[in-house]
Amino acid sequence: MSSWYESVVDRQIREAQERGEFDNLPGAGRPLPGYGEPDDEDWWIRQWIRRENITGLLPATLMLRREVEDLPQTLAAKKTEAAVRRYVEALNERIRKAQRGHLVGPPVVLSTVDVDETVAGWRAGR
Repeated sequence: MSSWYESVVDRQIREAQERGEFDNLPGAGRPLPGYGEPDDEDWWIRQWIRRENITGLLPATLMLRREVEDLPQTLAAKKTEAAVRRYVEALNERIRKAQRGHLVGPPVVLSTVDVDETVAGWRAGR
């Protein structure tokens, strides 16, 4: 059934279809992603995270705790003693910021890392 009134938008869509501008679009003939799945109000966040390959969505204080836990593996990849020392000193500075409450996230109880002891352990593992 046709209507005697065609809005400006409807006319533009019809003309684009007649020109073939909707032919061969990516995904043509395939179902819409997520069609038939239960509604999820956070669908757009999940899709953005997946599309942008985002990891580490933790508050800064919890990421710092994980960084301390992963310290041996991180330091094993360092090539020089100077690089290990710089990394541990920077880590200690972030720990001090967390102790003063200058990092976002729940409070965490972390002690600074002994630089000389850590470097000696790194050297022994080489």
